[in-house]
Amino acid sequence: MGPSDDRFTVCFVCTGNICRSPMAEVIFRELVDRAGLVGRVSVSSAGTGDWHVGERADARTLAALERRGHDGSRHRARQFDPAWLPSIDLVIAFDRSHERILRSWARTDDDRGKVRLLTSFDPERASLDVPDPYYSDAAMFDDVLSTIERASRALFAQILPALRQGAS
Repeated sequence: MGPSDDRFTVCFVCTGNICRSPMAEVIFRELVDRAGLVGRVSVSSAGTGDWHVGERADARTLAALERRGHDGSRHRARQFDPAWLPSIDLVIAFDRSHERILRSWARTDDDRGKVRLLTSFDPERASLDVPDPYYSDAAMFDDVLSTIERASRALFAQILPALRQGAS
């Protein structure tokens, strides 16, 4: 999973890797690209379960992204593998259940410490879950995308100084 070089690695993890985590992967990758840090940061996403492995992102996810000018069409769902933890710098969960699952998969305190709730980076929503829009409508997908955009920008702003200095 992880690169063998010194790139900073971020993996966004939700339930099935078809709604929230693909949104965050697309948004965060664009932030990295705009900052000119493509070679310094590796961005990926995965799900805690295997229900949708190999599938595209949910059509409503793709539509919400497209309405905001983002392209999620290349995404294919995959399941998170706990063996990736040592090679990832930051594992971002969308709700407390993901956070618990990911921390339970970690074998070391260091790896458990890499797991963070996305909203913990957003002072307006700190420690709130990002709701799963799967059983809802297009408006909920748009709301969730707004939350993810705001929190992703806050996360990126927090790690940007270290990335610019070349630290990882």
